[in-house]
Amino acid sequence: MPQESFKFPKKEKLCSHIVIEELFSKGESFVCFPFRVIYLPTELPEDVPAQVLFSVSKRRFKRAVHRNLLKRRSREAYRLTRGAFIEYLEKSDQQIAFAMVYISGDQLPYAKICKGMKKGMKKLEEKLIEKQAKEDVVD
Repeated sequence: MPQESFKFPKKEKLCSHIVIEELFSKGESFVCFPFRVIYLPTELPEDVPAQVLFSVSKRRFKRAVHRNLLKRRSREAYRLTRGAFIEYLEKSDQQIAFAMVYISGDQLPYAKICKGMKKGMKKLEEKLIEKQAKEDVVD
């Protein structure tokens, strides 16, 4: 894997308020502990296969220090495990916006977050393959 693929540039971060609103109102979701994954195949404002948003509940983690730590761990896990998922999206010529919402009540260590991220990315890819297959049958 080339060194560039491990970068996580700004254009791959979901920042558009319009897309975020659409994601949370029309998107589908599933749980893959410690994350709830909300996704929506859509046209993105940037020319990237995927844009992602990370969220940690203020209700569960009162201190910003703890929320930021969990978001940092989640971003790092995504950055290192996204390679195969991005390749699939590029091959199938799709764009997707998704959110990884941390749902555990505890501060999990990086290893558990990374394991959950890998499972979540794999399950997301399976869901997209299912959806693509259904659309192909309809056409």
